[in-house]
Amino acid sequence: MDRRFAITRRARQTIETRIPVERAGLVGCYFNQRGRIAAEESLDELGALAEAAGAVVEHKVLQERPAPDPAFFIGKGKVEELAALVESDNLDLLVFDNELTPGQQRNLENKAGCKILDRTQLILDIFARRARTREGKLEVELAQLNYLLPRLAGKGTMLSRLGGGIGTRGPGETKLEMDRRRIRNRIALLRNDLLRVRMHRKLQRARRKGIPLPVVALVGYTNAGKSTLFNALTNASTVESSRLFATLDPLLRKVALPNGLEIVLSDTVGFVRKLPHEIVAAFRATLEEVREANLLLHVIDVSNPGWRDQADAVREVLTQLDVLKIPAIDVYNKIDLLPAGPDPAAASGRNRVLISARKGAGMDRLLERIAGALESFSMHVEIKIPYEKAGVIARIHEQGRISSQFYEDDGIRLEVELPKSAVRSLRRYLVRGQATQSPDSGSKLD
Repeated sequence: MDRRFAITRRARQTIETRIPVERAGLVGCYFNQRGRIAAEESLDELGALAEAAGAVVEHKVLQERPAPDPAFFIGKGKVEELAALVESDNLDLLVFDNELTPGQQRNLENKAGCKILDRTQLILDIFARRARTREGKLEVELAQLNYLLPRLAGKGTMLSRLGGGIGTRGPGETKLEMDRRRIRNRIALLRNDLLRVRMHRKLQRARRKGIPLPVVALVGYTNAGKSTLFNALTNASTVESSRLFATLDPLLRKVALPNGLEIVLSDTVGFVRKLPHEIVAAFRATLEEVREANLLLHVIDVSNPGWRDQADAVREVLTQLDVLKIPAIDVYNKIDLLPAGPDPAAASGRNRVLISARKGAGMDRLLERIAGALESFSMHVEIKIPYEKAGVIARIHEQGRISSQFYEDDGIRLEVELPKSAVRSLRRYLVRGQATQSPDSGSKLD
């Protein structure tokens, strides 16, 4: 009996399967004294990224150099200091704020004796953890494999740790020992899958254009409050979090403006400084929602002391996407967190508005600004629909806003606010000499 009891006790022992929290050191480098403040801010952001990936930041190291060292990126003396720090404090990894070459990463691993990551791989790891849709997972895996491919040769400490941890999620757990040929084949398959996803999105957009509604896309720095604003405008319940990159997959909801015009609001992935080119390239399908938008809302966390640099980082990515020609409104969010009132540089103007998405302050003004920016999207027209074509009225109800409706001997006369594309399709029913436009729409029917 005692022996059976002992066997049962052993069989019920709890086995710890969670990946232990990794202790990290952060390393940054700047190349002139003027760049020190920006480097410190970037290193602080790197710390937030590391914590978002599940690490505990134990040390931050910053070095000034005239230029990056070809072999180690930082100086050899600093490498020795880091190796001693790793040994004395039992650090599991070092995260560099700059992108490392494969040779630099390999040399640092050999000297420091721990896992070495750079900013790009850390962001990719967070994306692998947060992606939920099939599209998002495909995009993350493609970006990871493109990053991994040139780094296969001579990988040591980092690739030997197949047990998990930061930098090994997603394809990192199962494909680290692939040869280049197999990885290239996998990349080709992923690109084909993403091509099908893009075609599917293209069809979805075509259906939306069948019922033409203007698309308004939220863009901004990560953690600027885009999801909170999205929820406030749509009464949705998407995830709101102070974590970086809480939203990766695009969300679409319909919103009615005060003037009755309906829009499609899109929430997209946030941007950061030094956003890896792999991310911008791989997330093209997701970011196409931005490229197809009629209006951009650039959400800026005005309570952050570095909001100007963050706004510049977003505009840099928008330049890469070639969308700066799309009209935009700067939405200065989190004004409730400002201790001494709004920054004069962020004061309301024609293309900017101050709000607090969480408190609801300024939301009515924002909706008015959106409606004003989209005035040229619609026209106020008078049309007459013959009774035998009365079914067209159902489509008009879907596409616009009817202000009056009269039944006459030869048909139904309507005054309606419609998108220009819908007006073109109903041109045959226009009452000649009666078509008008919304104020300041800037173009005529013909």
